[in-house]
Amino acid sequence: MKAKAPRSIWTNPIHFLAFGFGSGASPIMPGTCGTLVAIPLYWCLAQTNWWLYGAITAAAFVIGIWLCGVAAKDTGVHDHPGIVWDEFVGFWLTMFLVPLTWYWIVAGFVLFRLFDIVKPWPIKWLDAKVKGGFGIMIDDVLAAVYAWLILQALVYGKIVLMAHG
Repeated sequence: MKAKAPRSIWTNPIHFLAFGFGSGASPIMPGTCGTLVAIPLYWCLAQTNWWLYGAITAAAFVIGIWLCGVAAKDTGVHDHPGIVWDEFVGFWLTMFLVPLTWYWIVAGFVLFRLFDIVKPWPIKWLDAKVKGGFGIMIDDVLAAVYAWLILQALVYGKIVLMAHG
């Protein structure tokens, strides 16, 4: 049986953040809904310079370890499907240094969700073995790294083709 989102997400600020401003309360595909909510926040982040973007994303990761750990403990469900702060950070990492256009956002969204859902090695292993807030965050970070590497190859490949074409 799927864990339901606790009512506390509307009254507890920690749960509200961990559950992605309520997006994790979606009864279907809460991770995908959380990633969708991360897009406008990404757009705001992308307006900054690269080092501020990186610093904010790193801070969101560290804060996320605590947020997700507290929310998991309070709900009694390790990596509750509605805890989507990790999807926020994962999407922001995926999009780091990627041009701000709708098609790169779509590509980043699809690649991040693919790796987060399929969980190729060692993501699935980390998801099963590492517990607590760090465990909740780290599998999404690694999914983001996989997606980021592919996006960077595509961005770089497009730039090279444009320079020679």
